[in-house]
Amino acid sequence: MPVAPTYPGVYIEEIPSGVRTITGVATSITAFIGRALRGPANQARTINSYGDFERIFGGLWVESPLGYAVRDFYLNGGSQAIIVRLYHPDPGAPAAIPAVPAPPAKAKLSVGAIKLEAAYEGNWGRNLRATVDTDVSEAVALSMGLTKADLFNLTVRDIGPSSIAERYLNVSGKNSPRRVDKVLEAESKLVRWEGTLDPASPPAIAAGDDSVTTLEKKLADEKKKLADLEKATPPDPAAIAAQKTVVTNADTAVTDARKAMETSDGLALTKAADFTPANAETNKKGLYALEQADLFNLLCIPPYLASGDVDVSLISEAAAYCEKRRAMLLIDPPTTWRDKDKAKTGIETEVGDPSKNAAIFFPRLRQPNPLRDNQFEDFVPCGAVAGLFGRTDTQRGVWKAPAGLEATLVGAPQLSVSLTDPENGELNPKGVNCLRAMPAAGRVVWGSRTRVGDDRLASEWKYIPVRRLALFIEESLYRGTQWVVFEPNDEPLWGQIRLNVGAFMHNLFRQGAFQGSSPREAYFVKCDKETTTQNDINLGIVNIVVGFAPLKPAEFVIIKIQQMAGQIEA
Repeated sequence: MPVAPTYPGVYIEEIPSGVRTITGVATSITAFIGRALRGPANQARTINSYGDFERIFGGLWVESPLGYAVRDFYLNGGSQAIIVRLYHPDPGAPAAIPAVPAPPAKAKLSVGAIKLEAAYEGNWGRNLRATVDTDVSEAVALSMGLTKADLFNLTVRDIGPSSIAERYLNVSGKNSPRRVDKVLEAESKLVRWEGTLDPASPPAIAAGDDSVTTLEKKLADEKKKLADLEKATPPDPAAIAAQKTVVTNADTAVTDARKAMETSDGLALTKAADFTPANAETNKKGLYALEQADLFNLLCIPPYLASGDVDVSLISEAAAYCEKRRAMLLIDPPTTWRDKDKAKTGIETEVGDPSKNAAIFFPRLRQPNPLRDNQFEDFVPCGAVAGLFGRTDTQRGVWKAPAGLEATLVGAPQLSVSLTDPENGELNPKGVNCLRAMPAAGRVVWGSRTRVGDDRLASEWKYIPVRRLALFIEESLYRGTQWVVFEPNDEPLWGQIRLNVGAFMHNLFRQGAFQGSSPREAYFVKCDKETTTQNDINLGIVNIVVGFAPLKPAEFVIIKIQQMAGQIEA
């Protein structure tokens, strides 16, 4: 605001410069959708390492290729991923005689009247163990307006591969800052309160372990007694036989208790509707759970059908969604593409409609499967390619084609199909990006075309780096010009827009993102009376026109050689 002078003297007034820096958005955040062993279902959860994936979603699982794709993503240089776990409940077999009830989606466990359930669906919850103790502070109880008898401590352990342990001190079944159901909901990655807690009628508190742990401890004690009897001199055969019966009964009780905790990992995903259920976009479920994510740049849908493929209809819908979200879909080759001819004919009908925001890579990777004694199997390349995209963006920029001798695929010792130059030459003009085995370099990406990269389409979005650079600029400017909304629509505003958008584009020019030796040749930014007429102003519209000269990859290198004819000296 202008200074209001009231006294004689010198006044200082700061004048806004109008500079609002536009920051480039991330370019290689990759979303993965599919089945996982554990973790939240239908939620977009961001992870920053494969260790995060193992801890939250359970790591590799032989029933789902999702974990392998995420592993390859991080092996090849990926940095940030968004995981959407889908869970298809097991309905049981009501038509069977007798009917088989549906197994619970979440494991249940209890310590006396303290009733808990696993935080997420899946059979991982059978490994949960809980303990309650009453070693609490009376001073803490008084500070919450409770008695010491109202408080307890809860310890929860996952004895499975994750080995996570959580301990919650001074929680209560009554209304208080440490109300147990609210504490677990806010802090626990393992359990939730089962059902609804009624603070007016809180559960009775008793120190102890959950039933499985109690029975496991009893079994250990009985086994110790048996060992002591067998070591006694002289041994008592009758006592040993009786104790063996006790041990057998205790072992049976433990087995039954463990079995009672078993749940279902859910049914396999079998159709596109598992990814796009009714009202999926409205409810933000399945594919549209990504509406919960602020930004993603690449989308991978590892195969889920028994055939090892993805429904063609889902590929088309995912590509359309990527166009809406300014992202790119990485498509995997169908399992039937066992040679060049299958790929050449299948590209027309087997991988969805051509989209400027999608790209396909062929063939699949042959890798050892650690869950099958390192036997070699075929795995989809989407995760490895997405990681390579991220690595290239970091090293060279989003405008550099993620292909060439530098574009090596880490963790891919073999390819399912070996391609020659002539075979590559038949697929490349159709927009199929080939993976090749090159001497010395190893397995590399040897193509960089979008799904509209077929030469017959003559699309301006033929190349992946051109399309991704445009998406990067669009998203960055979309986010970086939000301040313009509701500003006075006149020349001072237009000048600020030209200044800020021009600074962003000039920075890209200096980094080598555009063609041209000067800014005039590389880009332009227009926002004035020519772009925004009086009628636009009356309608509340300001038009900004941004153009750029993209770099195209040197796809074909032609070296011309000729012999020099003998010269006659004068």
